[in-house]
Amino acid sequence: MTPVVLLCVLTWIVLGGIGTIWGHNKSTRVIVYGGSFAVAGVALMAALLQLVFGFIPRPSMALPFGLPWLGMNFTMDAVSSLFLVVINLGAAAASLYGIGYGRHEHEPWRVLPFFPVFLAAMNLVLIAADAYDFLIFWEFMSLASWALVMAHHKEAETRGAGIVYLLMANAGTLVLLLAFGLMASAQGHYDFASMRAAHPSSWISATVMFLALVGAGSKAGLVPLHVWLPRAHPAAPGHISALMSGVMTKVAIYAFIRIVFDLAGPAAWWWGLIVLIVGGVTAALGVLYAMMEEDIKTILAYSTIENVGLIFAGLGLALAFKADGLMAASALALTAALFHAFNHALFKSALFFGAGAIQHATGSRKLSQLGGLIHRMRISAVPMLVAAMAIASLPPFNGFASEWLILQAILLSPALPQLGLKLAVPAIGALLALAASLAAACFVRFYGFAYLGKPRSPAAAAAQETDGFSCLAMSSFAVLCVVVGVLPGFVIDLLAPVTHSLLGARMPSQEGLSWLTMIPISASRSSYNPLLIFIFITVSASLAAFALHRYGSHVIRRARSWACGYAGLEDASSPSTAISTQYSPSGFAQPIRRVFANLVFQARDTVTMPAPGDMTPARLVSTWADPVWSAFYAPLIAGVSRVADRANRLQYLTIRRYLGFVFMALIFLLILVALWS
Repeated sequence: MTPVVLLCVLTWIVLGGIGTIWGHNKSTRVIVYGGSFAVAGVALMAALLQLVFGFIPRPSMALPFGLPWLGMNFTMDAVSSLFLVVINLGAAAASLYGIGYGRHEHEPWRVLPFFPVFLAAMNLVLIAADAYDFLIFWEFMSLASWALVMAHHKEAETRGAGIVYLLMANAGTLVLLLAFGLMASAQGHYDFASMRAAHPSSWISATVMFLALVGAGSKAGLVPLHVWLPRAHPAAPGHISALMSGVMTKVAIYAFIRIVFDLAGPAAWWWGLIVLIVGGVTAALGVLYAMMEEDIKTILAYSTIENVGLIFAGLGLALAFKADGLMAASALALTAALFHAFNHALFKSALFFGAGAIQHATGSRKLSQLGGLIHRMRISAVPMLVAAMAIASLPPFNGFASEWLILQAILLSPALPQLGLKLAVPAIGALLALAASLAAACFVRFYGFAYLGKPRSPAAAAAQETDGFSCLAMSSFAVLCVVVGVLPGFVIDLLAPVTHSLLGARMPSQEGLSWLTMIPISASRSSYNPLLIFIFITVSASLAAFALHRYGSHVIRRARSWACGYAGLEDASSPSTAISTQYSPSGFAQPIRRVFANLVFQARDTVTMPAPGDMTPARLVSTWADPVWSAFYAPLIAGVSRVADRANRLQYLTIRRYLGFVFMALIFLLILVALWS
């Protein structure tokens, strides 16, 4: 199926050329997005066929491009096929969404050329069979996504996000280059097959693991490498945010799995401990930051950090179990991580689609300016509710199924022999449980203040439903959240070839179990029956609704609202009164903010009290900041800007000075090569 994916990539590049040449034409939007939708569907079917039927891939498909002695090599195995399914499923939905959403773009020529190229680059990363191609397409993916982030470049916030993203992307690529360089060794074997057959020393393998964690983790959003993500993802258009958050982060997870599980050699037990701790801390901090935000797209971006932390916690468990030879437990943990990566692509893409629809309908992304949208955006409110419940890990949706599997893997930790793991795994499990509960509170806040209550602004009161293509994209993923949550066994069996290729083990087959029960290890230990839960919830809700409509009172009672004793606020019919007497998003998050104020948020409350006799109102200004950004990245970016300003003088040197610099760089590189050899 590799040639099919390459043909899809070629078609995307052609569509990018069409967007470049005819981007100002209104019909180009339909051609680019409609064509991208069709091509993504073909690539999705090719990846599914490869994953389900396990066609024996060719050792490598080479094209006469790239390095003269290496060329460009591509292949598809079970791992790349799974991630191709995730990538192209999200690409198809984003393309469908873009057909309708793209008509609202003020400068479509800044999006249309790069959108299909971005899709092509992500696919090429997944089928690359050597380090050179992987890094070229990885950087290609970063540059295309950066161009999409900068689509609204006239906004200062967007320009700042673009600078931070570009710096972090280049740093991550450099770190991955070092990792591949160590695995290639002095012989210069850049193809993955040679790296896989090599036997690096333990210190080289450990260094490669650290570099992969940093390089891939910076793109995925691991703490403390996460600072670009809540800035860049909200700055992009709605469907681009969905691709970056729901899809591109999975390419980073693929990179980590490919390097650490496949190429770096045997794992040591403490690798898993490090990845597990980083994942647990990332999950907890990500959801705490999300609780503090009022910008709906920034909330979703921080939530992506939380879910990436959950996935890496599962990968850390899989590494620890693998190092100790507990292959059944390792297969469970790896399956849970991959399952959650797939689920996150579904519900996070749907949520970003909905956030884009809200932004277009109201002109705002602030929760404090929304409210009451369930009465004005009746169709899109339903898939948003489903996606919110899925990401909050409520049964019987897909988010609960994958997080339940991660917790089941944690419960197998007493079998680990190392004391450090015996102590750390339960602690991280408690941290993940805290993150899951906070995620539920976060999305109660998200959906409640956006869709329920009274409109908090005239724009929210005048909002209208989004277009049909956008609703269809959101609804299709919402349906998948329900189907995958009710029938998780089919997805788990689909992941079996991936875990078997990486570990030589898999979870027990879920096929043929009564009532489609999910059994991770054995029925005597634990089981989960989402179908019965779904039937119970559906029947109970239907009976309750019938009883309320049949026997409940049909009399509508209106009365003044209780305003805590303040005069003049009791008139519930006044729009301004309805806004002022509603609970605020910041008030909802205030208890969490108080608990973690100094440790996590650097929170500050500034109270301005008027002098006695002064009739001006008192004011409370609450601020918070990311300590990682304030302590490290803000000074670093300021320093880089100063260095760049001074280095700008190099543009005005003479040709003799340029030749001198080139000569000195050549001598330096020759010395390095001689020392390495």
